[in-house]
Amino acid sequence: MASQSLEDRLTCAICLGLYQDPVTLLCGHNFCWACIRDWWGRCEKVCPECRAPFPDNAELRRNVALSGVLEELRARPAPDPGPGPGARCPRHGRPLELFCRTEGLCVCSVCTVRECRLHERTLLDAERREREAQLRATLEVTQQQATQAESQLQELQQRSSQIQSSACTLTSVISGKFSHLLQALEMQRDLALRDIEVAKTQALEQARDEKQRLQGHLEALSCCDHRIRNLLEQLDDRTFLQESQLLAPPGPLGPLTLPHWDEDQQLGGLKESLSQLCALLLEEGGHPGAPAEAADLGSMAPGPLAPVLSLVCPLRRKLRQNYRNLTFDPVSANRHFCLSQQDQRVKHCRKPQGPDGPGSFELWQVQCAQSFQAGRHYWEVRASNHSVTLGVAYSELTRRKLGPHMDNIGRGPSSWGLCIQEDSAQAWHNGEARRLPGVSGRLLGMDLDLTSGCLTFYSLEPETQPLYTFHAIFTRPLYPVFWLLEGRTLTLCHQPEAKLPPGLQEEASGLS
Repeated sequence: MASQSLEDRLTCAICLGLYQDPVTLLCGHNFCWACIRDWWGRCEKVCPECRAPFPDNAELRRNVALSGVLEELRARPAPDPGPGPGARCPRHGRPLELFCRTEGLCVCSVCTVRECRLHERTLLDAERREREAQLRATLEVTQQQATQAESQLQELQQRSSQIQSSACTLTSVISGKFSHLLQALEMQRDLALRDIEVAKTQALEQARDEKQRLQGHLEALSCCDHRIRNLLEQLDDRTFLQESQLLAPPGPLGPLTLPHWDEDQQLGGLKESLSQLCALLLEEGGHPGAPAEAADLGSMAPGPLAPVLSLVCPLRRKLRQNYRNLTFDPVSANRHFCLSQQDQRVKHCRKPQGPDGPGSFELWQVQCAQSFQAGRHYWEVRASNHSVTLGVAYSELTRRKLGPHMDNIGRGPSSWGLCIQEDSAQAWHNGEARRLPGVSGRLLGMDLDLTSGCLTFYSLEPETQPLYTFHAIFTRPLYPVFWLLEGRTLTLCHQPEAKLPPGLQEEASGLS
């Protein structure tokens, strides 16, 4: 300990090592000659410890006494690093072959008789084996902790990626919703301004007509007043009497008709439209899902987008008069399909969700629990991407894969379907396809009119437009049916006000 304290006192404050060619400054502090020269080459010429200035004309002088102490210290033999093979006790000169657990020291046989007689002792190799076992157990625990930490770090990184992906998806979805909302508001503004302009034009035309009537009456009164004054100045009685008989004053003026202008009437429709927009935005514009489902956020219900468009699109508003809220039939779902949101959403997963059921599709398909045999019905779906097929089919549509096709919607006489691809669309029935131009396949509508025998598919973004219409005589109940490529998600859009016709409510509830 004394040697260590001496070394601490002989340590340079710059390099933190023993002095090499020590020099003394005017303030009394010592440094290595090379260290202080290098220090002053980079900093101002002061003492690094007390900041005392060193004159430019002063010279560094070697500390002779300190150099001698350092030489004597370096000449001393290095201390014994510890007991090793052949090490002996420094007090008794005997081999260190025992270990005193009480003192934590290696001792010889004499030490055990004298100093460590009542202490716990053991052989060196036995203590080493025990310590090695403890260290190996500690190493195993640390390795397990390292593996656990790496696993948690990987999980944290995955979670961070999910959050980042979810935030990007949410940003895109919300931006799209508000973009369409702003478009709807702009259209409402243009319509409101146009209505105000039309109402203003009509009111000003009424005011102009009434003004012309009043001005004409004033001119007639002025003319009559002038003739009366002339008669009153007439001196000849015969002329006065004859002309007075011919004088016909204007008729009564009549009530004033003010032009019609009602600000409340002009703002009433606009207030109602804006209230509906806000209500729909608040009702359907909430948080779309948990972060764990961030990858599917783009495939969820359209939020305020669809209701906003329905307010400004007469065709879509008319179609929604027959809107039906549908649900998927879990029994029919392919084993790779995962249903969620009360059977309103289906996702095609890579891993199967379970074994094939007796009524499930062997193909990547699922049908709805509801069927329709009469009347007119309309529903909407939102797809996460292209490579989906939607249609209707009779109940005898086979659940097994026949032939090379991945789906059987429209491949036979008992089904009709529309296949949405990346660059085009195809209308299928009875094995025949009609190629259609590419469309936005994210939000789609289906209108089934069983009375007139028409099945029409609609693209709803960016505007409502019909894609294709099948004409047929439907003889049996029809079930909505869908096919999805791997990784795709399909959502059945629901409207709060949608209700099934009275004759179909019990049937649909029983099927679901």
